[in-house]
Amino acid sequence: MPAKSKAQQMAAGAALSAKRGETRTSELKGASKSMEKSMTEKELEDLAATKRKGKPARVSEARR
Repeated sequence: MPAKSKAQQMAAGAALSAKRGETRTSELKGASKSMEKSMTEKELEDLAATKRKGKPARVSEARR
């Protein structure tokens, strides 16, 4: 499942880092915090590996 925006891709990267123990979960905020709890490492890898080129900064910008 590819990320739909740069923000979603970056949040997945932060959550993946916490899931692997590279950063503290207490440092996570917002979407990355819930992603870390609810998604597997493989799912986070898929989202974080999405290419950013051509993606809107936020999903709401894509719907305008």
